Amino acid sequence: MSTAAPAIRLTGLTKTFGAVNAVDGVDLDIAAGEFFSMLGPSGSGKTTVLRLIAGFELPSAGTIELFGHDVTGTAPFDRDVNTVFQDYALFPHMSVLDNVAYGLRVRGVGRSERRERARAALEKVRLGSFGDRRPAQLSGGQRQRVALARATVVEPKALLLDEPLGALDLKLREQMQVELKEIQRELGITFVFVTHDQEEALTLSDRIAVFSDGKIEQLGTPTEIYEQPRSPFVAGFVGTSNIFDDAASHSLLGRGGTHSLRPEKLSLTAGEQSAPAVGDAGAGERRAHGTVAELVYVGSSTRILIDLDAGQRVVVVEQNDRHRGTTEQRGRRVTVAWRDSDLVALPDRSHAPDTPVPGIP
Repeated sequence: MSTAAPAIRLTGLTKTFGAVNAVDGVDLDIAAGEFFSMLGPSGSGKTTVLRLIAGFELPSAGTIELFGHDVTGTAPFDRDVNTVFQDYALFPHMSVLDNVAYGLRVRGVGRSERRERARAALEKVRLGSFGDRRPAQLSGGQRQRVALARATVVEPKALLLDEPLGALDLKLREQMQVELKEIQRELGITFVFVTHDQEEALTLSDRIAVFSDGKIEQLGTPTEIYEQPRSPFVAGFVGTSNIFDDAASHSLLGRGGTHSLRPEKLSLTAGEQSAPAVGDAGAGERRAHGTVAELVYVGSSTRILIDLDAGQRVVVVEQNDRHRGTTEQRGRRVTVAWRDSDLVALPDRSHAPDTPVPGIP
């Protein structure tokens, strides 16, 4: 990470609405040129932080710096950032080219220059031949790219994106995730991306801040967030985890504390390989016997819920690299095994999200 001043620095950032602390003392540095995501459930504070950075809300306490300048009380139009919203907010009566050029027009840029810059912006989002069309003649993904072009044509130092892919269907959203990352790399500017979609954050981000109750629960790279969650909340919210409380850890793992184990880290074999029901399997592995309770087919993989004889329910994820008949497998006896090195010890400082049955969305 560069030692230069961060693109965005938040210090003690707080926002209250009545008795509610929507943002509660957030400290955060976002580097220049970084694709940074703020991830969390509804009401976690991520969108409020974005609005504070944009200037649409003023903080109750704390400071906001953009590229070394304190902009805490500065109006939105005097901040060197731009925002892309979920609904795109394109002008339906204007052509695509005029929509993109609108921000330059407001800034007093001459007609010839603004149209030239708007065409160049459309080329960057691969819509160079669409300038004469109206927004109604475009697909959802194309409108999203027009909104990106309009936001970037004024050359902001940072772009704020408030769940811009949320209105798209799954296939188009996955396509746009790839395109959005490519556009960010080409432009080389800071992207701050708000989403509640864990997979989206993992796919796009250089770093992720996971929000809960107005605070940052964990900050790190996608790999760090997924492989080394630091609380039960992060382990349960980002992907799916088998979370074992102190009693379950003693029973299954032979140790106390709270632990997380990702479903894909578990292996499954038919039948009871050996007794007792729970124990060491050698070479740093452990295993437990159980019964298949349910199977959930999700295309590329199957989520298998196992009721262990020790009293816990776990979920195992297996790739569908061969035919799997789900009906006849319910009720069969199996042995579940895992490596001790795949266990993540969790502090008991946070709550787990409301997911009573692992593996079932």
